[in-house]
Amino acid sequence: MLAQAGIVPDAIAPAAISEMPTKNELPRIHALRLAREKALAVLHAWKGKPSLILAADTVVACGRRILPKAETDDDVRQCLALLSGRRHRVLTAVAVAMPDSHVKSRLVETHVAFARLTNDQIESYVRCGEGIGKAGGYAIQGRAETFVRFLNGSYSNVVGLPLLETISLLRGCGFSIS
Repeated sequence: MLAQAGIVPDAIAPAAISEMPTKNELPRIHALRLAREKALAVLHAWKGKPSLILAADTVVACGRRILPKAETDDDVRQCLALLSGRRHRVLTAVAVAMPDSHVKSRLVETHVAFARLTNDQIESYVRCGEGIGKAGGYAIQGRAETFVRFLNGSYSNVVGLPLLETISLLRGCGFSIS
């Protein structure tokens, strides 16, 4: 997604952190905590020159409930059954860690409503495999877009990186973007 904004990162490195919510952690706080922890983990592991580290985490929430990042077909099935005919929130926290370990972050919230899904629609989506590894068990940039009856907010946020806010945050940290 960064390439759409003309940004090519020097490296892409995973952050080895636990993504489990803490006890009673609300979705907004959870997303912000994970993005900040990811940015700092990569900053401290980075052996390159002093750099800005960009990290993000997307959380799908139904009320106060944080939906999982689907690991199995059954996870996808359960997420879609819960989201069927309901509104939910997609929260993406974006964090930038600077060489001095200072972290700046933003949180973007988008409201999405799914149409009521039939069992056949859910099973067809499960079979396509798109929902595996995705927060809330779906990828809006694929077949799941056909489930969306309402979206209020940033589409790129639901995909996983709110581009407008990410670019603004990077510029605010001194990163030059043409």
